[in-house]
Amino acid sequence: MHTDFLTMVFVLMLATFVGLEIIHNVSRLLHTPLMSLTNAISAIAIVGSIIIAGEQHSTASTVLGTIALAASMTNIVSGFLITDRMLKMFKKPGTKQS
Repeated sequence: MHTDFLTMVFVLMLATFVGLEIIHNVSRLLHTPLMSLTNAISAIAIVGSIIIAGEQHSTASTVLGTIALAASMTNIVSGFLITDRMLKMFKKPGTKQS
C-alpha cells in the first residue's frame, strides 16, 4: 500500500491545526492532565519509532526513526519533570516529599 507524499503532508497539516486549536482552548487548570495525555501519546510514538528504526529498510528510515525516538523520549522525560515540579507547588510547607 503506497500513500503519496501530498496526502501525508495534508494529514500532517490537518493534525497540526486541529491540535493547536484544541490546545488553545484548554484551561490553564487542565495543564497537568494534558501533559499526562501528551506523555501517553509520546509513548505510542516511541513504540512506532522503535519499529521504524528496527526494521532497517534504508539508512534514512533508520536515522529518522532514531531521531523520532530521541524526540519522543525527550518529550516524555521533560513532561514528567514539569508535571512533578507543578505538583510540588501544591504541597504544604513542611510536608515530607516522597
